Amino acid sequence: MTDMKPIQVGLLGIGTVGSGTYNVLQRNQEEIKRRAGRGIEITMVADLDVARAQSLVGPGVQVVSDARAVIANPNIDIVVELIGGYGIAKALVLEAIAAGKHVVTANKALLAVHGTEIFAAASAKGVMVAFEAAVAGGIPIIKALREGLTANRIQWIAGIINGTTNFILSEMRDKGLDFAVVLKEAQRLGYAEADPTFDIEGVDAAHKVTLMSAIAFGIPVQFDKAYVEGITRLGAADIKYAEQLGYRIKLLGITKRTAQGVELRVHPSLVPTKRLIANVEGAMNAVMVQGDAVGTTLYYGKGAGSEPTASAVIADLVDITRLHTADPLHRVPHLAFQPDAMSDLPVLPMSEVVTSYYLRLRVADEAGVLAKVTGLLAEAGISIDAVLQREADEVGGEGSTQTDVIILTHDTREGTLDGVLAQMQALPSVLAPITRIRKEELA
Repeated sequence: MTDMKPIQVGLLGIGTVGSGTYNVLQRNQEEIKRRAGRGIEITMVADLDVARAQSLVGPGVQVVSDARAVIANPNIDIVVELIGGYGIAKALVLEAIAAGKHVVTANKALLAVHGTEIFAAASAKGVMVAFEAAVAGGIPIIKALREGLTANRIQWIAGIINGTTNFILSEMRDKGLDFAVVLKEAQRLGYAEADPTFDIEGVDAAHKVTLMSAIAFGIPVQFDKAYVEGITRLGAADIKYAEQLGYRIKLLGITKRTAQGVELRVHPSLVPTKRLIANVEGAMNAVMVQGDAVGTTLYYGKGAGSEPTASAVIADLVDITRLHTADPLHRVPHLAFQPDAMSDLPVLPMSEVVTSYYLRLRVADEAGVLAKVTGLLAEAGISIDAVLQREADEVGGEGSTQTDVIILTHDTREGTLDGVLAQMQALPSVLAPITRIRKEELA
């Protein structure tokens, strides 16, 4: 077996992840060969900056500026797409599949939006599309869900799957600073891009949780159905109040199976400080999975970076090398369930989601206000877990006529709460827009 000729790999894009993949493969080639049963070699690289690409690889590697030359090369068995985005990357992935090449990609955006089409094309052609590197960098969460936990009926997944936002939230909490200040610092340190929109608005996390949701529940990828809310409106005050109540605020990607359908959402969440995941700081990632047989499992590690992501890319290369000659029907299906056994369980609109809440109201400091507010919740059948009343310190200390009221609710349907919030907001004694942050006990 080991005397078979090495499997040949073509890289599309040799940036951070591409160069990491080349370096780790070189460094650990003997180990990897012992595991895969044959050598795995990157023999061709496409990158617009040919000179730079050439400087990153050995003399035996052919470097071209045109990705299509890699796809057209009959000796290339696997194409690794590390360009990103939905544009040219989509065309190239589909062309590679049409040419009978297996594809490894780290492109969560492409698969979350166009996965259904791409996986169908790959199945029809009998090739594999592997994407471990697309979710949570170096953490093998796709394998865990598809293979390791395959005995389980997955009940829910909750993950910190975007390092940029977790770094910003950690800094906000540590330093008591507001979002805008910390974002600038994160950009200076290289934790946030010059245009951080995809990260701070929750889009990147939503791409990743969409993929996990499909694998966990056997539904098609449906990014357009995800509820997406970022961290741009979070204030230092809420992080501080949450802390006093025994919670940390994290941006979570959550997907949950209910009798009515699947919840698919990304938003800031209060998580009890005693949960392991609440203590994941800086740019680290962590994913919690609840299965009926196994209970709760937690996966923690680096969600980005050159070699952590390369670790996942190469694991996919090894998988494909092992299964390259296997009958396509006996490979692990792209989305864990056999393609003809996918479920049409609907993705629920946010108004149907059931969870609990943190509410902060800036109110006039006068008798009867709290009674009015709690009365509205009671009328709607929403029970209260805790109430905290604080001098609104930033409003003028001594003799202040305003106060912050913080309420934690028990579980309720979001649509019901929306109705009550509108009534509260209309009270003359409520002086500013009400802050609402969802709360996840993750028990």
